[in-house]
Amino acid sequence: MRGDSLSEWRGILRSQCSEAPPRLSVEDAVTLYDSADINELMHVAMLRRRSQVPGNEVTYLVDRNVNYTNVCTINCQFCSFYRPPEHPESYTQSIDEISERLSELEAIGGSRVLMQGGVHPELKLEWYIDLLSELSAKHPSIALDCFSPIEIEGISQVCGLPTKVVLTHLKEAGMHGLPGGGAEMLVDEVRLDVSPKKGSSENWLKVMREAQELELTTSATNVFGFGESNLHRVLHMDSVRRMQDDAASEGRMGFTSFVPWPVILGNNSFGSRNRGQNRLTLGAGPTEYLRHVAISRLFLDNVPHIQASWPTMGFEVAQIALLAGADDAGSTMMEENVVSASGTTETEATEEELQRMILRAGFRPRRRDSDYELLETDVLREELPTPVPLQPDS
Repeated sequence: MRGDSLSEWRGILRSQCSEAPPRLSVEDAVTLYDSADINELMHVAMLRRRSQVPGNEVTYLVDRNVNYTNVCTINCQFCSFYRPPEHPESYTQSIDEISERLSELEAIGGSRVLMQGGVHPELKLEWYIDLLSELSAKHPSIALDCFSPIEIEGISQVCGLPTKVVLTHLKEAGMHGLPGGGAEMLVDEVRLDVSPKKGSSENWLKVMREAQELELTTSATNVFGFGESNLHRVLHMDSVRRMQDDAASEGRMGFTSFVPWPVILGNNSFGSRNRGQNRLTLGAGPTEYLRHVAISRLFLDNVPHIQASWPTMGFEVAQIALLAGADDAGSTMMEENVVSASGTTETEATEEELQRMILRAGFRPRRRDSDYELLETDVLREELPTPVPLQPDS
């Protein structure tokens, strides 16, 4: 490594350790991505996590996923879940079927459902309103975090109403939040290559902004490993950070969290590009993922929570991510059909498994709700041959 490069990234990390660290610029973040030692980077990100989210608790959510339909017309290259209309494997669940899944969630004390599907060309706004109205009436203790910006755009096209009007109707029917799915990479050069029908990054940001104006709970996601540059990855974070700045200045709810994970290259047309020479540039391994988590903690100084992704990285790497700046272990899910269709094998976790992952990293597990409000938690008791030292409270 050249001496000037070593001096540059170490100087950037040193400045980030100060009591009042300067905001990390796009250029400095790219330098860290390109050159910083992963151990020193994770250490500094962990220090920032302790100042941004004090204490040594790691949160998690007891919830489940419901994928109400796999019918979709967007045809993302990296998606193995969708089926075109009229395909023999296509499905749309009934309201009763979805309600039964929420009853199973209630039985284990869950508090949130993440309900998403595809862009269905025939489901009318009234179908979604009836769905949310019935679920909120039957399951008032479950927060209904539903759909994604591209699904909202699809509903808008079917019913002929603006997206904010659609969101207003859905909120009135019982919708609690709009998850940040479909962000992928908020850089059009990358986005339009892998999902040409999904529309521009500005479309995603616009719908999320409208959801925040209506006080719906929102999160920001990030799928990476499409062959994009490190600059592209940082520019995605910059779009999230700038929108979060706008939310603060305009007095609206911003993103609760940032949730990054690498693209899964298994059973999809995008994965078929990961052959020969391309295998060196597509996808992202554990070290690259941990670097991404650490940089996101330093760069996103206005997003409080960074989530570790055990479904895509496995429990072991997700556990290390808790030492690289992440402060949240995600959720139990109970069921997962989208990412798993591309080849990942981790599709659900018990509350005990999430607690064990957290405890063995030296943190105290704490259950939360969809808004990151802390809930009463019965912590797993287990004896280990060698006790794990607790992380410091500050």
